[in-house]
Amino acid sequence: MTPGSRFRQALKEEKPLQVIGTICAYHALMAKRVGYRAIYLSGGGVAAGSLGVPDLGISNLDDVDVDTGFGASAFNVARTTRAIAKAGAAAMHIEDQVGAKRCGHRPGKELVSREEMCDRIRAAVDARADSSFVIMARTDALAGEGLESALERAKAYADAGADMLFPEAITDLAMYRKFADAVKVPILANITEFGKTPLFSVAELRSADVAIVLYPLSAFRAMNKAALAVYETLRKTGAQKDMLAQMQTRDELYEFLNYHSYEQKLDELFSRNRS
Repeated sequence: MTPGSRFRQALKEEKPLQVIGTICAYHALMAKRVGYRAIYLSGGGVAAGSLGVPDLGISNLDDVDVDTGFGASAFNVARTTRAIAKAGAAAMHIEDQVGAKRCGHRPGKELVSREEMCDRIRAAVDARADSSFVIMARTDALAGEGLESALERAKAYADAGADMLFPEAITDLAMYRKFADAVKVPILANITEFGKTPLFSVAELRSADVAIVLYPLSAFRAMNKAALAVYETLRKTGAQKDMLAQMQTRDELYEFLNYHSYEQKLDELFSRNRS
């Protein structure tokens, strides 16, 4: 099965499908081990975690981020789509903000016209070589244009070919059902901490016909606080002894990496060369 097919299958089998943000490959391994069937790479996480900059359209395609498609031309959107699919992703979402975008939970967002966003979607759909690769449309219209305009945009985006919809910064649970009823395609709920959206439970979101529940930076935020505590403790006390209970052990790390099987393979190769 293709990555897109596996993602669509997971969506059928887990309702709603929990998708967890993983900031690096090792976190992806841990997420898989505990049972997640889909993982997510956050544009904001890429900007902060890999580049040390805010999520203001500074990261680009080389950082494996889609944002608004990287360019007004359909050719830019097409190139972005092909690159993300080639990297092995099952899905991507593309936003209706202007190129100089902002975080979805911050003020001052500006959107392109409905028509321009539909052109972006059509360009992405046309560019994918595998029809199972998921094109998801994100709309940030609720904050600046209101619910009715956001719903109209969502319907237009689905009509343009978007497989799924991502309404950003939703403030009320009932709104998700309105989007689901309006577009008849799977709806994603972005349950990010410290933003505009309440931290609804899986059960609550299921009752509102949400198909995908996204936690883009939950582990990243926890990791950052843990790292800061270690940095501060070492700097103040000169020793890490008091922090050991909060650390993953070497054995635990090796287990997730399957380290000993690699080491065994090396031993076998060296033994063969000696004989």
